[in-house]
Amino acid sequence: MSIEFGKKLARTETTIPGLVVFDLPVHGDSRGWFKENWQREKMIAAGLPDLGPVQNNISFNDAVGTTRGIHAEPWDKFVSLATGRIFGAWVDLREGPTFGTTFTTELDPSKAIFVPRGVGNAYQTLEAGTAYVYLVNDHWSPDAEYAFLNLADETAAIDWPIPLAEAELSDKDRAHPRLEAVTPILPRKILVLGAGGQLGRALRTVYGDAPHVEYATRTDLDLTSPDLTNARRWRDYGTIINAAAHTAVDAAETTRGRADAWAVNVTAVSALAGIAAANGITLVHVSSDYVFDGSKAEAYAEEDAFSPLGVYGQTKAAGDAIVAAVPRHYIVRTSWVIGDGSNFVRTMASLADRGIDPKVVDDQTGRLTFTEDIARGIRHLLESEARYGTYNLTSSGPAQTWADIARDVYRLTGHDPERITRVTTAEYFSSVSGSVAPRPSNSVLDLRKVEQVGFIPRDGPAGLAQYLGSQT
Repeated sequence: MSIEFGKKLARTETTIPGLVVFDLPVHGDSRGWFKENWQREKMIAAGLPDLGPVQNNISFNDAVGTTRGIHAEPWDKFVSLATGRIFGAWVDLREGPTFGTTFTTELDPSKAIFVPRGVGNAYQTLEAGTAYVYLVNDHWSPDAEYAFLNLADETAAIDWPIPLAEAELSDKDRAHPRLEAVTPILPRKILVLGAGGQLGRALRTVYGDAPHVEYATRTDLDLTSPDLTNARRWRDYGTIINAAAHTAVDAAETTRGRADAWAVNVTAVSALAGIAAANGITLVHVSSDYVFDGSKAEAYAEEDAFSPLGVYGQTKAAGDAIVAAVPRHYIVRTSWVIGDGSNFVRTMASLADRGIDPKVVDDQTGRLTFTEDIARGIRHLLESEARYGTYNLTSSGPAQTWADIARDVYRLTGHDPERITRVTTAEYFSSVSGSVAPRPSNSVLDLRKVEQVGFIPRDGPAGLAQYLGSQT
């Protein structure tokens, strides 16, 4: 066997998206050779996904012509050889436009290949005593979804060096279906939590009935359950979108409300973060302007220090800090959320229609955020594979006070905006009995970071007009 010594670690893309061949440095002399078969730091720097292997398997093959496959599993594999040489064949069995695409190449100990989840894998030994080694990032399970393709499939048209009639293969592999009968492997699942809320309903609209997307309400999945880690086969999920939150800011200032807010916004988030980190899941978490005290003169950037005023803001800041430690995470920070449900805009429209002339706060400044835009922004971050981290996401346009927005609602619904009386926050709450949470006076969020990754937020006043038009 001749191995090329001294190559640099390098990657080569293939015709199948995500299937990548790696040249491995092998160092040898008259005594034999040595290589780093798996070196996380160097290989990630060279472009290998952070595999997170949980199992190392070896298939030893005595004879030339031993042929195995084509098998596609719902996990990633990193394939290399300890001894010998193979002809490898890979067929994309994932749902999508590249379904059925084939790639072949030879591997020896100086080459390896990263095989993404759902890509069918097969090989034929070209030397006796071949040891085929592969790392996987999930444990085998009888409940997992697999796909198989016949080695002789005419569509894949693999040019096996040793004809299959002369090769060693199992009866099971001979009986695998042709491509037209293969059920494609779906992407890893997306789980939307809080699916019954305003944002949850918007996410239903954006993702629809895609077979790999699941929706869960509090009834379906109790995020505060101590058995949450066993509530799902979490390795089947690629993304959790946490649209569940305790958002009753005034109630959070009470004894019972404080406990409820911490349970949902912190304890449950901590459990989700642990599940995401342990299973390689991307965690999408929705944050709030309430993590800031509103004292800054300019718009708040993602990296500004937390300074929450009340219990709700404190729980959201704590949740953000927890999620930020998850390797794959997006924190989407919003303000003044408006969607399909009870909200400020609907309240003002109702008051206008009923002939009521309200007093509205005029010393809190911010921008509305429409749940449809949050949902679209989340999908954009995920599908564009934007860098993990925190992104502000509100509507764009001029900053306004609640009184400004109330006047716009009256005007857009055909009522006199002068019916709105502007008051301070202190004046508004002076006659309110019970607990009142402190509000940030400045809730304007800087949008440059999300714009730089290609998501352009909708203009706030235009979005308000569209929203009110959709309610009639």
